[in-house]
Amino acid sequence: MRFEIVKKDNNARAGFIETNRGIVHTPAFMPVGTIGTVKAMSPDELKDIGAEIILGNTYHLYLRPGHKIIETLGGLHKFMNWDRPVLTDSGGFQVYSLSALRKIEDNGVYFRSHLDGSLHFLGPVEAMEIQSSLGSDIAMVLDDCTPYPSTYEYAKDSMLRTIKWAEHCNNLKKEGQALFGIIQGSLYEDLRTKCTEELVNIGFDGYAAGGLSVGEPKEDMYRIIQFIAPLMPENKPRYLMGIGDLSDVLVAVEAGFDMFDCVMPTRNARNGTLFTTQGRISIKREEFKADPGPLDPECECYTCRNYSRGYLRHLFLSREILSMRLNTIHNLYFYLNFFRNMRKSILEKKFTEFVSKWKVILT
Repeated sequence: MRFEIVKKDNNARAGFIETNRGIVHTPAFMPVGTIGTVKAMSPDELKDIGAEIILGNTYHLYLRPGHKIIETLGGLHKFMNWDRPVLTDSGGFQVYSLSALRKIEDNGVYFRSHLDGSLHFLGPVEAMEIQSSLGSDIAMVLDDCTPYPSTYEYAKDSMLRTIKWAEHCNNLKKEGQALFGIIQGSLYEDLRTKCTEELVNIGFDGYAAGGLSVGEPKEDMYRIIQFIAPLMPENKPRYLMGIGDLSDVLVAVEAGFDMFDCVMPTRNARNGTLFTTQGRISIKREEFKADPGPLDPECECYTCRNYSRGYLRHLFLSREILSMRLNTIHNLYFYLNFFRNMRKSILEKKFTEFVSKWKVILT
């Protein structure tokens, strides 16, 4: 994997990540394909709207259908018919957020499956073995996702455990698979500093900020985002994990982050909430019942080119499968186009104007 910064506008960076399966232009948004599919979308549709990389998940694919089955069937790319880059999360956050039981030990964590309650163990060895079987282009180290709120001592122990696991993961790194370290430390700046320094000393292909958007106030999240970014290596991709609210993205790109993922565009689409250049709307509202206009007059996605708001409302209220598909096509196109235009603004040294325009729309 190779990363290059093409241009900066203050701290905002426009660049690209080169992998064996294609180039990812940054800032980049990764649609979430947790279990080997971006919900309601085919791989060809993802390509048509400009997706360059998607995210899969170790925890979910390990539980079902199993990483060995996917490996037998040719790896995750062949399994889901996606020939562009894939990043796989190591499962640390899902163990934290989904498991009814989470018993952390020095060499890993015991957890109960959210599917059937069965007991499992995930440590650095298992996380790297699963991601090796999946064959992702970018793997993530196993981290201990620190809950909010956490005492200083708890956050420190969690951070030290993350460093230890990261070093173990790095020793198990598969040739040809990039590996990113994950910075933990909750809201404590000295712990975030220590974690970053230790991970940089180990040496990874990229670095991620984890343990944010877990319930902390926005001002604290922004403080940590702005604090961490300058500590991260300039010449490596900077990934802000699990954060996709576009207001938050603007803050993070302004601080110097390059990569993002979030279920917001797809989950909101299925619930009838759609993003437009006039702001967010709920398609089920009565005012759209006989509306002949497109969802977003400024959008060129398949949905906006072919269907009216009235029809989209009808599909949603009728609980038609097509509703989820058309809404998802639009929301993902909107997100990817937002990122394309944001990158263009950095290249043209107009990022400040881009932020000012969108802050008004997103408020």
